[in-house]
Amino acid sequence: MGAVAALAPWPASVMQYVALLYSFVLSPGQRVVMDRLRTTAESVGYRSVRTLAATGNLVFEADDAELADIEKRLETGFQRDFGKAVDIIARTADQWRVLAAANPFPEASELNGQNVGIRVMRQPLDKSVIDSLGRYCTAGKKIALVNGDLWMDFAAKPSTSKLLPALTTKRLGIGTTRNWNTVRNVAAMLAAG
Repeated sequence: MGAVAALAPWPASVMQYVALLYSFVLSPGQRVVMDRLRTTAESVGYRSVRTLAATGNLVFEADDAELADIEKRLETGFQRDFGKAVDIIARTADQWRVLAAANPFPEASELNGQNVGIRVMRQPLDKSVIDSLGRYCTAGKKIALVNGDLWMDFAAKPSTSKLLPALTTKRLGIGTTRNWNTVRNVAAMLAAG
């Protein structure tokens, strides 16, 4: 009888992920170059890394892993390569598709996608956040909590709103804000493979 060959382990499932940098400004006037960000993501083991413009959004492939592990690896690589700590929020491709489909302000998003945003959270927000932020919702502004993330219809340019500066990490926890155009464009990147 011949020797029994050792069985190779089953290959890990490969999945698509989205990662959002909280802030990608290193210092006044110095931004993260997307080529370097892609190189950082590749150096920590991620594949088919793509960025969306110069907006600190990554789409990539990786072996199936916990989101906290994905975030930690990227944060460690960013600190190593750029010399600055930054919070990074990760979601699976499926989670991102659910997020995009759950937009509670579709009409406003069609009118002007820059005026509708979402604060994507590391830990889901409690429904009490609606009451605490309600005082900032004047002049047609609206907020909604969907699956723990905070959606905002600013009803005008967000930078003119008192709501935007109220969305701090100290008040809400670790998260990052993106407008509807970015959410939609990341979803399109995922669909393109």
